Amino acid sequence: MEASVLEKGTVKMDVQNGIATITFFHPLSNSLPGKLLNEIAETITALNDNDEVKVIVLKSSGDRAFCAGASFDELISIKDLETGKKFFSGFAKVINASRTSNKLIIGRIQGKAVGGGVGLASAVDYCFATKYASVKLSELAIGIGPFVVGPAVERKIGVSAMSQLAINATEWKSAEWAREKGLYTEVFETAEEMDNAITELANKLSSSNPEAMTLLKRVFWEGTDHWDQLLADRAALSGKLVLSEFTINAINQFKKK
Repeated sequence: MEASVLEKGTVKMDVQNGIATITFFHPLSNSLPGKLLNEIAETITALNDNDEVKVIVLKSSGDRAFCAGASFDELISIKDLETGKKFFSGFAKVINASRTSNKLIIGRIQGKAVGGGVGLASAVDYCFATKYASVKLSELAIGIGPFVVGPAVERKIGVSAMSQLAINATEWKSAEWAREKGLYTEVFETAEEMDNAITELANKLSSSNPEAMTLLKRVFWEGTDHWDQLLADRAALSGKLVLSEFTINAINQFKKK
């Protein structure tokens, strides 16, 4: 594995009219190595102290995949438990940063979301998507499980729907299915229609009472105060599993496809 693969990708932030837009990009279908996960989490957290920002929009670049989840190149490079736990803690950091943010976060899902990508969509407060935004929790197919993102996904769509995704790990569920289960608020025919709806809502929120929105967010996330420890424990589970011979072989097979 070339170190440069893990160094690629960007996280950019732009603020206009009280709306902070965070955009992440990676050339491998917007997959997320640890470096980008940490940058996303730090960017969200830093906005807590920015009074100019009233609402956050989280999106990825391009017109295809929203997020392919964990970086296979980084997964296959993990050789010890501490490194594995540290990698999966990246997803935990983003989820917890979203959860504890004092700003409402709107998600923009323009294409397919896999694994950790479904976790990101579940961690925002209000999520728009296009009809191309199918979802899949593929972790079991490579010998691990959606342990870190699981609490966020379960909170959003319920145990039954989450278990369907987690157990049938190779099957895509449609954007309409995700809307019916509550992951997406609305599904649009085109990205342009979705962006218009995002702009309209973000502008409304940017002129709403910031204190009221923060208090409302606390109500939405009530009962999740233990997630710092819960997601750390889940990251340790995944970090252990990724070291197994089964998982190493399964990831290598996926990389060949």
